[in-house]
Amino acid sequence: MVVHVFHDLDPDSVRTVEISQGGQISIPAAVRRRWGSRRVRVVDAGDRLIVEPVPDDPIDRARGSLRLERGLTTESLRAAGREEDAVDEGRGR
Repeated sequence: MVVHVFHDLDPDSVRTVEISQGGQISIPAAVRRRWGSRRVRVVDAGDRLIVEPVPDDPIDRARGSLRLERGLTTESLRAAGREEDAVDEGRGR
C-alpha cells in the first residue's frame, strides 16, 4: 500500500512513502522539523488519513499565552487537576 502525504495541497509538498510490514510510515524530516514535535495525531477520515502535530507538552506549549492569577504556577494547576481526578475516581466517575 502507498500513502500520499499532502500539506496544503501544494504539489511540491506531496510525498509518497511506503508502509512498513509493521504498519509504520516515515514523515519527511523537513516536515518533522517544521512541526517541532515528536508526536502526531492520526485521524481516519474515511478515504484518507490526516496526520497533524501534537505539542510534546501542551501545557508548556501554551505557557505565556494565558494569564495566570498571581501566585499560580503550572505545577500548582497540574496538582489541582490531579486532586480533582482523584476525587472524581472516588465518586466512581
